[in-house]
Amino acid sequence: MDLAAYLPIALMFILGVVFAAAAMLISWRIAPNNPSPEKLAPYECGIVPLQEPVERFPVKFYLVAMLFVIFDVEIIFLFAWAVRMDEFGWAGIASVGLFMLLLIETLGYVWKRGALDWNVASRARYRRVVAPEPEIEEAA
Repeated sequence: MDLAAYLPIALMFILGVVFAAAAMLISWRIAPNNPSPEKLAPYECGIVPLQEPVERFPVKFYLVAMLFVIFDVEIIFLFAWAVRMDEFGWAGIASVGLFMLLLIETLGYVWKRGALDWNVASRARYRRVVAPEPEIEEAA
C-alpha cells in the first residue's frame, strides 16, 4: 500500500492540531484577566455552599452505573448482529445465543450478589443480630 494515500489524513490531523493550539493561544493572550473575590468564589446552583456534603455517593451507585453501561453496550452488539443476521446463518445464531447466555448468567450473578438491591436493610449480611438484654434482678 502506498503511503501517499494517507497524506490527506495526516495533513487534516496536523491542520486540526495547529488550529486548536492557535485558538487556545489567541484566547489566552487576548482574554481579560480581572479576578475578584466574587469571580473566585465557588458557584453552584446559585447558592454558595457553606459546608461539605454530609455523605458521599455510595459505591453502589457507581456499580449500577457500570452495569448499565455494560448491558447498554450489549444492545449495540445485538443491533449490529440483527442488521446482518441473514448473512451469518446458523453460526451467527449460535454465537449470539452463546453471547446472550453469558449475559444472562452475568445478570443472574449480579442479581444474586445483591448489586441491584438498593434496600440495604433487607440484605441478610447487613442485618444486625441484637442479643436480648440480660434481666437485672433487684435486690430486696
